[in-house]
Formats: sequence, C-alpha cells, structure tokens
Amino acid sequence: MKVRSFVLVGLVLATAACGEKRIEDGGVYITRSVCPQVAVPAATNDVTLFDPQGRADAAAIDVVATITNVRATCDDASSQILSNATFDVVATRRDAGPARTVALQYFDVAMQGGTQVVAKRIGTVNLTFPAGSQRARAQGQAAIRVSRAAVTLPEDIRQKLTRPRKAGEVDAAVDPMTDPATRAAVARATFEHLIGFQLTQEQLRYNATR
Repeated sequence: MKVRSFVLVGLVLATAACGEKRIEDGGVYITRSVCPQVAVPAATNDVTLFDPQGRADAAAIDVVATITNVRATCDDASSQILSNATFDVVATRRDAGPARTVALQYFDVAMQGGTQVVAKRIGTVNLTFPAGSQRARAQGQAAIRVSRAAVTLPEDIRQKLTRPRKAGEVDAAVDPMTDPATRAAVARATFEHLIGFQLTQEQLRYNATR
C-alpha cells in the first residue's frame, strides 16, 4: 500500500499492548497481541451533508450518516498479519422523496505507534434510499496487512518487559515502560487499524464543534 499524508482531529484510541490483562501471584500481566487494534477515530464516525452547500445550520441538513457495528477479525497464522473489518453505515435524509443513492468515502489506515500512517486506502460505500423512505443502510469492508517482523518486539525489550521481579529488588516497583527506549520500541511494534469517513476540513470542523 502506498504511504500518503493523513491528518486526524481528536484521535481517541488505546495505543498500548492491545492484549489481555490478568492478575497472577500479586502481579499484573499483559499478554501482547500481534493483531492491530481496530478503531474509529473521534470526529470521523459520522458525516453531515448540507443542501444548499455552503450552509451549516440545522435547516440545511440534507443527509446524516454514521459508522456503526464495527466487527474485526485477525489472521495471524503467517508472516503477514491480516486485519479484516466490516462495518455498517446507517443514514437518514431530510426529505422522503424519490429513490436516491448517496456515495460516501471512507478511509482504511494502518497506523504505527499512534502517530505514523504507514498505509492508507480510500473506499466508497453507496447508500440507497428507497422511494418515500428517509432511511438507508449499507455495509463497508476494510483490510490491512502488517509484517510479523514489524510487530515483534526486539528480544532485549521483551526480556525487560517479562523479567520476573521480586519484592525487595531495587527495580521491583519500577514500570519498565518508564524507560524512553522501551516505550519507543513498544510504540514501533504497535499498530492500529483505523476506519472512518474521509471528511473535508469543513466537515471535520463541524463534527468537532457542533
């Protein structure tokens, strides 16, 4: 996939280990997953179209669409980790007039370390409003591939994170993630699979300030 520039406003998602947490023998253990975490960034899960264009008041709202029911699967059986996601787009329109189809673009992004876009695709979902109906529904799909080598922690970092610590040891109560080098290594090996509407700056601003 080709790398392209990408700007997010108000990105909200977890960028840590993306695995299970459990308590054993008085300690907290996190099982790290190689699968990307799937998320919809804040301010990109819905889009509002206006008619006439150029207005942004309630009386001019034409169509409102929302991404919902995101479902993810991950195939980690090979050297390429495959993250697949499906999602629904539900929409309402102002006027229950003739049948109408509205095409909306969405992005499909592989994000590394919570800050770097390493791949991006643009897809289109078509919403068809039946005649006389104000509601429409459609389904979208998204997928990314991530190299297993890229999501695998270096051995020295893995040992720092998994080394058993006993009460009384000098660093027993020190979180290894407080070390900048360790944090950076974990970030480089952490990927997110992000899905959302491909919005204009005006649409992003509207979502963030309404």
